[in-house]
Amino acid sequence: MKIALIAHNKKKDEIIELSKRYQDVLAEHELYATGTTGTLIMGETGLPIHRMKSGPLGGDQQIGAMLAGGELGLIIFLRDPLTAQPHEPDVSALLRLCDVQKIPLATNASSATIMLEALKNGTFFSHSC
Repeated sequence: MKIALIAHNKKKDEIIELSKRYQDVLAEHELYATGTTGTLIMGETGLPIHRMKSGPLGGDQQIGAMLAGGELGLIIFLRDPLTAQPHEPDVSALLRLCDVQKIPLATNASSATIMLEALKNGTFFSHSC
């Protein structure tokens, strides 16, 4: 399955810790990430990740294009709801596309943990990739 990993700046540490904790699970899948997030996760885990541009520079839209094309099966997007984002319209569009395409979306570490545990246990099913 193709999985996208995205995190706002204040959530980078959380997505790194999550990636380290579930490194064995993530290693079984094709990973995509926005620029900085992908670089940080690769540096901490050694996982191969296809890196897009940084979110504010179009990375969210690149992930969105993959989503619209039916190429992704899961998105983990650790959002910071308390900080205004300069690319908020791109973020909103990405979330809307997940709903339209019926792609599972984790927006915090707790929901991401549930989804990664389901992948680990073989109980996660997505109608997509």
